[in-house]
Amino acid sequence: MRFVRYQTKEKSARYGWLLNDKIGDIEGDLFGEFRRLDATTPLADAQLLAPSQPSKIICVGRNYAAHAKEHDAEVPELPLIFFKPPSAVINPGDAIILPPQSRQVEHEAELVVVIGKRGRNIISEEAREHILGYSIGNDITARDLQNADRLWTRGKGFDTFAPFGPWIDTDFDPSDAVVTCRVNGQMRQMASTRDMVFSVSTIIAFISSVMTLEPGDLIFTGTPAGVGALSDGDIVEVDIEGLGVLSNPVMNA
Repeated sequence: MRFVRYQTKEKSARYGWLLNDKIGDIEGDLFGEFRRLDATTPLADAQLLAPSQPSKIICVGRNYAAHAKEHDAEVPELPLIFFKPPSAVINPGDAIILPPQSRQVEHEAELVVVIGKRGRNIISEEAREHILGYSIGNDITARDLQNADRLWTRGKGFDTFAPFGPWIDTDFDPSDAVVTCRVNGQMRQMASTRDMVFSVSTIIAFISSVMTLEPGDLIFTGTPAGVGALSDGDIVEVDIEGLGVLSNPVMNA
């Protein structure tokens, strides 16, 4: 099943579910008890929004060995985690804004885990019970600022640096799906999720040993090799096999 957040001219932002080319509303709490109403809103008439409003966004660095190598970095022995602020989230189709402080903003195509059930100290064998589903993300990074700072907060944390969507898929299998990034139709990144150093269940177990995961929280699981610069006027697309496409334009501030 695919869940969305959407709005129309007649309806304010709300959760819904997809049935072919129509959306049905969700009555109740998507992360608790709810029921699906009839799918009557044409998808073409709706603006899809970022499908979750997270309390936090946890990201995993260097989770593909080839990406670590392209930055002359070691593959970490434990998941390397960092935060993006919720204010970095933008909707599918919204513009990624290039900040004037940076001269090297890059794309990072990523599989995103959406937490569905609160948890702390989750063992890997029970991680799936805490996942609502999966989505697509782009961990936009001001690489020059990331390299200049001891911490990654500034380089990763600008507004618009966490495009996310277009939906949450509850049936997606993350074990072996091709992750692709294209800029203006040109291939930049391509690898399978099977190449991740740390699996989704391992990542959830590790993060939840540090902090409580809340419903709606996002985990960006790392990017393959091939990250590259973005420029004003570009269109960047992240495509995950079996999951969909996330597309965003790029523009100067």
